Amino acid sequence: MLFGFLGLGQEIEEGVLWDANTLLKWSDFKGKVPPAAEPAATTASGISYRYSANLIHHEVKLDFEVNAYFYPNESWYKPEVCDDLILSHEQLHFDIAELFARKMRDKLNRTSFSDNVKQEIRDIYRDILKELEDFQDQYDWETGFSRNAEKQLEWNRKIAKALGKE
Repeated sequence: MLFGFLGLGQEIEEGVLWDANTLLKWSDFKGKVPPAAEPAATTASGISYRYSANLIHHEVKLDFEVNAYFYPNESWYKPEVCDDLILSHEQLHFDIAELFARKMRDKLNRTSFSDNVKQEIRDIYRDILKELEDFQDQYDWETGFSRNAEKQLEWNRKIAKALGKE
């Protein structure tokens, strides 16, 4: 018995794929600053996935791709208040998305799927997105949205190490 599926997660607008050798620039932030926006900048980033699965003799063979993207048209900044420290803070939001894309890849590699693979992948994706959101919130809270330079540098080192950049 051979059974196959294709799946996609998160609709992909034109996004910039995360790359260890490419850093964000303020010119990448193309969105409009919302009226009465309090933050100095916002980075829209996220994780998308696609997969194909074949069920052969009750065993699922999964091929997948999981990527972190930056979405320029949803990302914005206030030029009059932004500096290099804030840009490094925003870059780290994108780097954290990549960290969780790696976490999802690892989870998919380690999971034995049933014939309910579509739902199982959705559940993994949902759980990873929740963890990512919580981690991003913790990052903003601990760094004071980049205002605590010492904590910002601590997080920069922590995430660089986790990504193997150190």
